[in-house]
Amino acid sequence: MPKRIAQFSLLVPDYDPAISFFTSIGFSVVEDTDLGGGKRWVRIALPGADTELLLARAVGERQVAAIGEQGGGRVWLFLETEDFAGDLDRLKAAGATIDGVPRDEPYGRVVVWQDPWGNRWDLIQYARADRGGTGEPQTTL
Repeated sequence: MPKRIAQFSLLVPDYDPAISFFTSIGFSVVEDTDLGGGKRWVRIALPGADTELLLARAVGERQVAAIGEQGGGRVWLFLETEDFAGDLDRLKAAGATIDGVPRDEPYGRVVVWQDPWGNRWDLIQYARADRGGTGEPQTTL
């Protein structure tokens, strides 16, 4: 039986600008291996995270067209934080596009943002420790 999602790929136009952006918002490079022919195996992760992003340089028309569209135009990546204001400032400083204003929802504080390639993310600080509604509140909203 599978145990966890170890990593998933994120299409980017080139490795180094993606590494620069993601490290500026708190990710670390776990591995950057040259595979030859311009291809690299680039794994990044947040400290203590169990799942990694594999930065995949898009090759060919189909992959290039999918950059920023892997979620079909909707939010499909969720970046959890314990420091909403500080991480929002880091995203802005790194050049992320903030869509709208932060809002308080029953599940926590959230704002939609886009990375430099157009992928839509939620920055979210959950209101409850279990993220689902029955745990003790982590923060007061």
